[in-house]
Amino acid sequence: MYILAAASPTHGVPAAVYHEGWAQNGAIVSPHKVEGIELHLRYQGGEAGPLFWAQYSFLGLDPVGLKDEYCPSYFNEMRNLTLVNREYCIRNPKHYKGYGPDCWGLTASYSVDGYAAHGPLERDDRGVISPTAALSSIVYTPDQSLQVMHHLYEMGDKVFGPYGFYDAFSETADWYPKRYLAIDQGPIAVMIENYRTGLLWKLFMSHPDVQNGLKKLGFNVKK
Repeated sequence: MYILAAASPTHGVPAAVYHEGWAQNGAIVSPHKVEGIELHLRYQGGEAGPLFWAQYSFLGLDPVGLKDEYCPSYFNEMRNLTLVNREYCIRNPKHYKGYGPDCWGLTASYSVDGYAAHGPLERDDRGVISPTAALSSIVYTPDQSLQVMHHLYEMGDKVFGPYGFYDAFSETADWYPKRYLAIDQGPIAVMIENYRTGLLWKLFMSHPDVQNGLKKLGFNVKK
C-alpha cells in the first residue's frame, strides 16, 4: 500500500510516510533467528508471524531481486519466514494432531473460536491449519507447498469442496467447517499463477506509476 500511495501521480504521499511509518526509522531492521532460521526484519517488533505477511504485499509486488535499505533480499526474507512457519509445525511444540512436513501453514483465518491470526509462536498456535498458508507460499517453497497440496487433496471432502480447499481445519478439535473466505482463496490462485508464469508480478511491476513509487521509496529491483 505504501508503494501505491507513493505512486499516485496526483496525491502521492511523501517517502517519509514509509520510512517513518512501516520502517519505523530503521527500527524494523533487527536480525534474529526463529526455529534456527535467520530473519532480518521484525514487523512491529514481532519475531515471526502469520504467513499472510509473506503473501498479501507480494501478490503483485515481485519480491525476486527486490531490496531496499532495510532488507537485502525481500524474496529471501519471505522464503525464510515461510520456512520458519513450516519448521515450527514440524516441531509441533503443542503436540497438535496432524502437523508435519505435509500438513503445515499458520496464518489468519477462521478458527475454532471465531477468527484468529495463527502464527509460529506457541501463544498464536491453536491447532488450526489454513490451506492458503502453505499453498500461497508456493512461490517461495514450491516442493514443500506441493507436498501439502497433495496431502490435503488426499484428505478429500473434509477439506476440499466445489471451490477448492476450505479455509481452515483442526484435526485435534475434529473441526472441519465447510466455509470459504475470499481473502484467503484469492492469494492461492494468484500465487500459483505467479509460480507458473509470473503473470501478476509482470503486470504490476511493469506499470509506470508502480515503478515511480518504488523509486520514490528507495526500492531497488534487480533480476
